[in-house]
Order: sequence, then C-alpha cells, then structure tokens
Amino acid sequence: MSRTKILVTGGAGYIGSHAVVELYEAGFQPIIVDNFSNSQESALRGVEEILGVRVPLHRIDCNDAEALRAVFAEEGSLRGVIHFAASKAVGESLQKPLEYYQNNVGSLLTLLQVMREFGVEALVFSSSCTVYGIPDALPVTEQTPTKKANSPYGATKQMCEDILRDVAAAPGNTLRTILLRYFNPIGAHASAKIGELPLGVPQNLIPYVTQTAAGIREQLTVYGDTYDTPDGTNIRDYVHVVDLAKAHVVAVQRLLDKQGETVETFNVGTGRGNSVLEVVHAFERATGQKLNYKIGPARAGDVPAIYADVTKSVEVLGFQTTTTLEESLASAWKWQQTLGK
Repeated sequence: MSRTKILVTGGAGYIGSHAVVELYEAGFQPIIVDNFSNSQESALRGVEEILGVRVPLHRIDCNDAEALRAVFAEEGSLRGVIHFAASKAVGESLQKPLEYYQNNVGSLLTLLQVMREFGVEALVFSSSCTVYGIPDALPVTEQTPTKKANSPYGATKQMCEDILRDVAAAPGNTLRTILLRYFNPIGAHASAKIGELPLGVPQNLIPYVTQTAAGIREQLTVYGDTYDTPDGTNIRDYVHVVDLAKAHVVAVQRLLDKQGETVETFNVGTGRGNSVLEVVHAFERATGQKLNYKIGPARAGDVPAIYADVTKSVEVLGFQTTTTLEESLASAWKWQQTLGK
C-alpha cells in the first residue's frame, strides 16, 4: 500500500518527532525537513527505534526557497505539510526579535510560495496560545480576541495566522489550513525513546523540573508567586505531547477530506489549568522525587494565567486529550532517566 506523503518541517524537534511517529502509525508517510538549529539527530534515532523504519530526512532551512523546492521536486506527490519549524522561546525572542521575525514569518512565506508552485493544498500550522496575550476571561475559546502579544515570539504567531487568513480569502485560493493553537506541551513518548531535548539551559518548566530531580540543576526557580491566581504562581494548560501529536493526524485527515472551512482554528489543550506549584507537587507525587525549588522574581513576558476551552476541538475536530497531568509528568521523568546526567 502506498502511503500519503506529508512534509513535516521541524520534524526532528520535540513536537515534530512525536507527530512523525503518530503520522506513520496512522498510515501516512512523513517526510522530515529540519536544519537542526534547535533539535538533535538523536531524536530521529529514537523515531527509527519506535517505528522500525527510517523516515526520510532533508537537512535544510525552510527559509531557503531553492532547497525547499528541491525537496518538493525530489519527493513528488506531497499531499500536505505540517509546519512546526520555528524559534519558540519567549525570553529569547525578547533578546533576538529580528531573528524571530526572520525565522518564523520568513519561513512560512517561503513555504507558502513553494507549496503554491507545486500545488500542495493542505497545511497544518503550529500556532500557540500566546496569540491571546493576557486574556480578559478564562478559559479562552477560539473566538477570544487576540491582544497585543507579550513577546516577539507571540507576535510572529499572530502574524503567521493573519497571513494564512489573508491567503485563504484571496480569489482563486486553493490552500486549506488548520491553525492549531497549542497550550503547554509536556511529557514524552511511552517508549522513552523520544522526548523534550532542550539545548543548554531549559527554557520550559518541565525539563527544568526533571533536570533538577536528576541532580543536573541544583535548584528550580519558580518565577513569581504574586500573580492573581489561587497560589500566586502562573497557571497553564499542560497537554501531553503524544495527545498533541495525535491532534495533527486528525487535522491532516480533515484537510485531505476537504471538510470544514478553508481556514479553521482549534485550541489544543486539556481544558484545565494548573499552577506551577501544582505541577511541582504533582511531579513529586507521580515520581516520588522531592524537588529543591525556590521562589524567584516574575519574568518579563509571562502571562499570569491561561488555559483552553476545548469544546470546538472535541465537537468539530473530534479530538480530545486522554493523558492526566501525573501520567504526563511520569513520562517526562522516565525520559529524563534514559538521558542520564
């Protein structure tokens, strides 16, 4: 049986590698594009061990139009694209705004041009709950107004969404797009062969938690405890990365079946918010590891609280998460233990 080819940009990254596994297991043929600026080749070895096959890889930058054209020409018969490739650290984007706009917005423009040239008409775009800014009410729905972004990273996601809506509204447009607004991906594959693999000091909470438990980091800093939340710490919607990956498979199939509108937006989260301290204590319960942590100053660009209303994802996309916070944290710890020190 011939498999439907789906290009996965950033396919060696944290979410990308899990999506590649889920795509293949659902009967698709993922084709990976990655320049390894924020990922490691060991992730692909993990994917290969899980699937028992080597997934095709093109080592290119999505901002390089000629290289991208060569991939489309070589692979032929690509039916769709999942676009993960982007710089994604809120704090870093405040330090390097120009690089973030170039990489995140520039790569989407290049990809859209090449997709049009080759007649590829299905795109799942990796967006983010950061597009909501600091919301007036919780939980946020897909109709919640987007506000001025708290960081250049968030602004690039807003810009990319605007570009895709404008393309969809243009006369003669044939592109169909699903915008998936992620909340906070955590955890690792049940095999512990792939997981979150931050380069250098982790920017995200969970790898810092697991590295602290493993003794790699001396202490976890909880940034701020005076937010307007029940325990004063930030609240986020933590979604297991495999659940998130499965949402992409559902989205790809919806696009290929030509269901729904030309451009659709879905929140991908659990529908529940957990504070940083709740996560710390849930990790301790799930793993039996005591965490050394302290309270530090709040960070610039951090939204006090955000979590998803997932009604639309459940009712329209037919997708719902199944993994609990404790299960997600246990999988992250299992993954950390395979990495050693």
